[in-house]
Amino acid sequence: MVPGPTPLPPEVVAAGARPIIYARTGEFVAIWEDAMARLRRVFQTEGEVLVFASSGSGAMASAAANLARPGERVLVASCGHFGNRWAAICRDHGLDVLHLEGEWGHPIDPGAVTDALAAEPGIGVVFVTQSETSTGAVSDLPALRAAAGDRILVADAVSGLGVVDLPMDRWGIDVVVSGSQKGLMTPPGLGFVAANARAIARSAELGPGGFYLDWERTRKGQNASPPRTAFTPPVTLVCQLQAALELMEREGLPNVFERHRVLGRMCRAGVVAAGLELLGPENPEANVVTSFLVPDGVDGKAIPTLMRDRFGIQIAGGQGRLSGKICRFGHCGYYDYRDIITAVGALELVLLELGRPVELGAGVAAAQRVMADAQRGA
Repeated sequence: MVPGPTPLPPEVVAAGARPIIYARTGEFVAIWEDAMARLRRVFQTEGEVLVFASSGSGAMASAAANLARPGERVLVASCGHFGNRWAAICRDHGLDVLHLEGEWGHPIDPGAVTDALAAEPGIGVVFVTQSETSTGAVSDLPALRAAAGDRILVADAVSGLGVVDLPMDRWGIDVVVSGSQKGLMTPPGLGFVAANARAIARSAELGPGGFYLDWERTRKGQNASPPRTAFTPPVTLVCQLQAALELMEREGLPNVFERHRVLGRMCRAGVVAAGLELLGPENPEANVVTSFLVPDGVDGKAIPTLMRDRFGIQIAGGQGRLSGKICRFGHCGYYDYRDIITAVGALELVLLELGRPVELGAGVAAAQRVMADAQRGA
């Protein structure tokens, strides 16, 4: 139960076992076109979705390389480890970064973004994070869209896509980047960039954004008839992505979001009832990760170790400045209600073994009540 790579449904595992398909055949083209159509529906966009053989960080790097040029001033608003990665990527591409770093565990403050842009009106691109995987905080993208004004807004949805509702076109988000290994229930190795016409036009005007991550080179191949990727595509991963997206459509995207919403509430309720303190304020849309503070006197690294060794449940520790200070349950992707109940029950036993007073069953009961209320429509 880590935030990624997440478990794979059996259908996705099976799709990875099929023989390799030559990428230039009609068979693969049909799979590619079907997967791309389904992927646009998950992004909730009529725009283009560019695919790279990379992690989500590769998609982030492509956005920085194609939307601004060295020396250009950009704004990065962050609230955790992966939001700070935006700043590092932009600096590595030679951009002049105004970094607005908020409190870890809290969403990005739209008011602070408004103030920062008012002080520097020449900024044309703003980079933000929808779901901060290192803390579980989910930021308000419509509010950030309003705060960015007429600037290009780029959102990292690596862990949020397919987990937290993100109607890209309706909210007017110019660019959304993501990856395959979290909510999309596919192995690592695919990076996605969904871009509207405004962002595509800006990229084309600026010229090549490198070689491998260049949007125009990628678009030229994907938009050919038939589609012909600019570089060798990871055909097996594309087949697995198609299988995963088919499962999501079968469940229904609104139902996928609601399932994750309930899982998040169950996990947070269970953790609190077990006597632990959540990192940051309660957020009903924090569907991706539940983070809790390590209690005083408890070794923060011992909790994930015992969860794994005693019960075969892998949870994550903190990253960066939160290393050893928090633990994280991931519940994005192929998870169900029983996974939360099992994990919370195991956590109670681990806390007891580490000398932390726990009323056994309190966390499990709290999670069950949330589930029961959801089933009743309460």
